[in-house]
Order: sequence, then C-alpha cells, then structure tokens
Amino acid sequence: MICKRFLITGRVQGVFFRQSTMDVADELGLDGWCCNLKDGSVEVCACGDEADIRQLRFWLNSGPPSARVDKVESHIVEMECPKGFEIR
Repeated sequence: MICKRFLITGRVQGVFFRQSTMDVADELGLDGWCCNLKDGSVEVCACGDEADIRQLRFWLNSGPPSARVDKVESHIVEMECPKGFEIR
C-alpha cells in the first residue's frame, strides 16, 4: 500500500472535479480525500494499491469532461488516511 499526494492545476474548480475524483477513487477502492486550494488548484491525497493509484493518476490527467488539466504533480507521502474517500 502506498499514499500519494497530487496537485492538479488548470480549470479544476467549479467543474465537479472533486466529486468526480471521489467517484473514481471509490470505484478503485482507494482511501483519502480531495480539496480545493485557494490558488484555484485541487489537492488529492490517496492511499491504496499501487496499480489503483496509477489508475487514479491516469484519470487525474484529464479529470471530468468540463475540466482542463494543465499539470499534475505527485509525491509519495506518509499519512494517515480516513477509511473511504472524502471531499474536504
């Protein structure tokens, strides 16, 4: 099991990015959370099987249809994840 923090920039707020991310994370069985940041980006922290984290990363590269993702940064982190996935 690994945990990764993702920072997604572009047009990612006000386009159902967080809800869509939670739906994908739930389908993949990942634990974690996502939140909007003041600078207009979205932060996602997810824990789970490495293959499932890779699938989430692939999805984050485009996000929901109304989003425009310019960049996705990721880092492995050590963190305590909540059970399930939540929007903060």
